[in-house]
Amino acid sequence: MRTRVAQREVELLRSVPLFAGCSRGELRQIASLGTPVPVAAGRRLTVEGQPGREFFLVLEGWARCEVGGRRAATFGPGDFFGELSLLDGGPRSATVVAETDMEVLVLDAREFASLLQASPSILRKVLATLAERLRLANAARAG
Repeated sequence: MRTRVAQREVELLRSVPLFAGCSRGELRQIASLGTPVPVAAGRRLTVEGQPGREFFLVLEGWARCEVGGRRAATFGPGDFFGELSLLDGGPRSATVVAETDMEVLVLDAREFASLLQASPSILRKVLATLAERLRLANAARAG
């Protein structure tokens, strides 16, 4: 856990829907959990089928999500991915590739657990996003 958090990071988190309703103190606590990481365009952040050990929150830039080699989604500022492997311990369900230069906040498994314990509203939003992704995947398979 970092002890010093840049004001810029707190302001970026304030604009993320996942953290809507969090106080300034909670945002500072959340920012202290993760590590901001610059990512070059073209870099793979996750690889389908590989073990997953991190949660990613997009602060800046865009990435594409591929499942079975086909585009499944696009992630931009405020979006997150990598939570499924941390929740169930299974392999990555998708490959995510940076389409532009990016900045992401990366949380390891311990930090991610702390994030979910810090706020029931954040936990509910993570679960709602998982449910939405499951519904979209089921619809794509059926259609």
